[in-house]
Parts: sequence; structure tokens; C-alpha cells
Amino acid sequence: FRDLKRTATSMIWNDSSWFEACDESWEPGQFFRLRCRYSENQYGPQIDIERIREVNDADRAAGFNPADYLPASRFDTAAMYGELCEIVEKEIIEEPLQELVLKILQDHEENIREYPAASRNHHAYRSGFLEHVLSVTKTAVYLAHKYREYYQEMSPPLSISLVVAGAVLHDIGKLEELSAQPHGADYTAAGRLIGHILLGRDLVRDYGKQIENLNPETLLRLEHIIVSHQNLPEWGSPIAPHTPEALLVHYADDIDAKFQMMAFALGEKTAEDAEFTSRQNPLRRSIFRGFGEVIE
Repeated sequence: FRDLKRTATSMIWNDSSWFEACDESWEPGQFFRLRCRYSENQYGPQIDIERIREVNDADRAAGFNPADYLPASRFDTAAMYGELCEIVEKEIIEEPLQELVLKILQDHEENIREYPAASRNHHAYRSGFLEHVLSVTKTAVYLAHKYREYYQEMSPPLSISLVVAGAVLHDIGKLEELSAQPHGADYTAAGRLIGHILLGRDLVRDYGKQIENLNPETLLRLEHIIVSHQNLPEWGSPIAPHTPEALLVHYADDIDAKFQMMAFALGEKTAEDAEFTSRQNPLRRSIFRGFGEVIE
């Protein structure tokens, strides 16, 4: 069970009065009104259900709104989308490449603004995809300018345009991998069988065929950024980064995902005097909160 701020588990054993209903009719995405006792143990937040029923029309008439109970990005989606497009227009100076990226953004604007970044682990909430992509892109812009300036003699020079294009599009395949649902996201058949990395590469390749004067090597390098951005086969990439641009995008993506996981773990409610968080988080480790004093 989850609400806007946290998730808790309820153990429904076969001798429970709720077992039959849970086994036969409870589905992900349903909303319930319940009375319960809340506790925490080594396995994370737990609830012991005393009364439960599905939300009904009377609740809706009284003001129940599903959006009030589902996590979403704390940032304005219109502002995030506008900022992302502005970065593309400013930083991608190779016009055919800029045209490619903007066309993909415009054609998929609705899903880009609404989709979560994942079904779990990081940015797994409404508009999390856009929040993650914008954050990765801003980090990538900083890194690209830093290392372009620092390694001026590198040949070929670092392409800021490619770094930005890759950052914006690195997860674009998730729009086909996932199917947004009221309770979060489920995997599509294509998502389960192919995965977002190859789906994203195929989408970008297909769009690339529509762009006049797009350099074939530029498209190849962009495809490489997409297929290598998770770095390791066990993380989903068939190949590691083999270009400077792909390397920067990989690390920009990796730090954003992992930092959000850690920030989310620190935001989970635990006992007030707990020095560490629960290990029940995507990082699978307890995060040190401290001894109670705030260090700025």
C-alpha cells in the first residue's frame, strides 16, 4: 500500500479475514479506505489492517482525488519542458541534430511530461522522466563545457552538441518500454522483450532518416551514446562507452539516478532518533542520517 509520501507492506496470511479478497480481487492501481496500525521493523514500514474497503462514489463526491495520493515531481512540468527545449536550442549548434532532438521532443511532449522515469528504483513517479532527463542534461552541459575547455587540444574535440543530444534522448526508449498507469508504470511487451535501450536507439535511428543533411557519423555517435549509457551488460547496455561524449552522459545519468535514490531514502520516515535509514531502498544499504545535529 502507498500514499503520497510512503509505501508500507501488509502481511495477508491465508487465515486472514482479508485473504480471499486480496487473492481474488485486489489489483495494483486500486484505491482503498482503511483503518490500520502502522509500525516499522527490519523489513520496513508495516500496516496491520483493521478495516478496509475500496474507494466508492461517496468518497469521490466528498472530494477524493487519486492524484492526492500518488507521488509526482515537485517541479512544474511546463517549466521543466520549456527549460529542456531552451537548452537544446542553445547548446546544440549542429542544426540537423538540433532539429532531430526537437522533433522527438515535440512529437512525444505529452508522454515526456507525464511519464515516470522507471517502474521503481529512481524517479518512479508522475513526471519523473522529465525531471530526470532535465537534471541529467543540465549536469551533462556543465561537464561538456568543463572538459571541452580543459582538453582543448583533444582530437576530435569534444562535441557539446552530441553530449546534450545524448543526455536529452538517453532514456527516450522508456516511452515505449513503459505504460503509464494510475499507480505508476508497468512494462509493455516490447519493454520486457527488448528494453528501453534498443527501443530508444531504434526510435532515434528512425527519426534520423527524416532529417535532411544529418551527418551519418553524428547519428552513429548519438546511437552509441544511447546504447552505452548504462555502461555494463548487467545494467542493460550491450557495450560500454567508447567515446568521450558517451562517457559523460553515462556518468551524468548514473549520478542523477543514484543521488535521487539516496535523497528518497533519507526522506522516508523512520524513528525520530534513528541514526540510519532502513535498508529497504534501491541502493540496498542504510544511509547515515547523523546524530541529530544538522550540518550545513
